[in-house]
Amino acid sequence: MNVLFITSVAVVVADPPESRKLFIEALGLPLVGEDNGYYSSGSVPGSKHFGLWPLSQAAQACFGTAQWPADRVVPQVSIEFEVANAEAVTAAGAELRRAGFELVHEARTEPWGQTVARLLTADGLIVGISYAPSLHDVQDDQHPG
Repeated sequence: MNVLFITSVAVVVADPPESRKLFIEALGLPLVGEDNGYYSSGSVPGSKHFGLWPLSQAAQACFGTAQWPADRVVPQVSIEFEVANAEAVTAAGAELRRAGFELVHEARTEPWGQTVARLLTADGLIVGISYAPSLHDVQDDQHPG
């Protein structure tokens, strides 16, 4: 597996309004809300994407339901690692399975164009292997050298 960079870090929040008080009001991070309650920014130095991810949305993304499964550790954070293309996400998922890790879902393309496979650690960390086309410089890919 060839990880190119950290795609994103998102704090998984059970109480989004309370979390926004800390991250937006107290810390002053330039997070912008979306209609669905997710707040994020690509303008936090040192991060391609930083977000506040409501637990219900993390549950939907991982398990297809708004409720986090009672038999799984509740996540605290999500971190995604970028690979070169969508096919590399599929290959990375297979590599992780061969290494003994259980994926919460195989590689799939989300509505916003990102291809991602995720696993959940025993410590409550959602780890994603991702290909987000918007984070790649298309010109450099088309004109190597």
